[in-house]
Amino acid sequence: MVGQVRRFNRTVTQRIGALSDAFLSRDRPLGQARLLWEIGPDGGDVRLLRSRLDLDSGYLSRLLRSLENDGLAVVEQSGADARVRTAHLTESGRAERAVLDQRSDDGARSILGPLSPRQRTRLIAAMAEVERLLVASAVQIAVCDPRHPDARSCMRAYFSELTRRFDGGFDPARSISADDAELTPPAGLLLVATLHAEPVGCGALKFHDDAPAEIKRMWVAPAVRGLGLGRRLLADLETHVAASRVRTLRLETNRALDEAIGLYRAAGYREVAAFNDEPYADHWFEKTFVRSAGAFPG
Repeated sequence: MVGQVRRFNRTVTQRIGALSDAFLSRDRPLGQARLLWEIGPDGGDVRLLRSRLDLDSGYLSRLLRSLENDGLAVVEQSGADARVRTAHLTESGRAERAVLDQRSDDGARSILGPLSPRQRTRLIAAMAEVERLLVASAVQIAVCDPRHPDARSCMRAYFSELTRRFDGGFDPARSISADDAELTPPAGLLLVATLHAEPVGCGALKFHDDAPAEIKRMWVAPAVRGLGLGRRLLADLETHVAASRVRTLRLETNRALDEAIGLYRAAGYREVAAFNDEPYADHWFEKTFVRSAGAFPG
């Protein structure tokens, strides 16, 4: 499988011209051309550009200097915060970006042109699937302090979505607690998923000594749903449980969250009688793990 991935990478880099130092027959390599496109007509925060492109800050600075030296872009500091820098295209930069756009379209047509209509449809479908899976592979999941800005961002989005989707809205103060202290080891933990350094999902555990642990705060950003991230978060939470003495995981959810209910059932959670008085719950689930010869099968 590793060999196939490497062959695919070699084919793509050669076919799109990434090996040339004059990408699309312009006087700059792919890295500069891509950054020019990402800055766009409205400009871009340098920090966000770096995270979006997964570039080292030093390399991004060199790319920006090259564009500035060519008169295609300018980088300015924010008047309110000197740490914030924004890149903008000059008039020449906007003109160059338009040329790159046209030549990129021409390059795409050159790939599609030799193919039959059926082959084109297959290629486009395959590209969409590859893109989806590459995005999924770029998502990173790690334990996060619930006080971290990424954690706070996830919680705000999570509560906002529940407020929209639940009949009568959602008030965290009425729900069973999952506060910072309860989601900090050893009392519990919070996982945060990030894509290009931006938070896109979370899931938490609350431990109760040898009693069943609780899954809380499961959320995936709408933009990355369908990538299997919910199942990854759930599996990672179960892995953390494997390191404890807990044998049972419990959770409750609302009838409005159809996708969550489907996820839990598919992952082997069985519906049980209510085990708490969560006012927003309509369904209660439980999964028991059996440790065998050092293993922790689900």
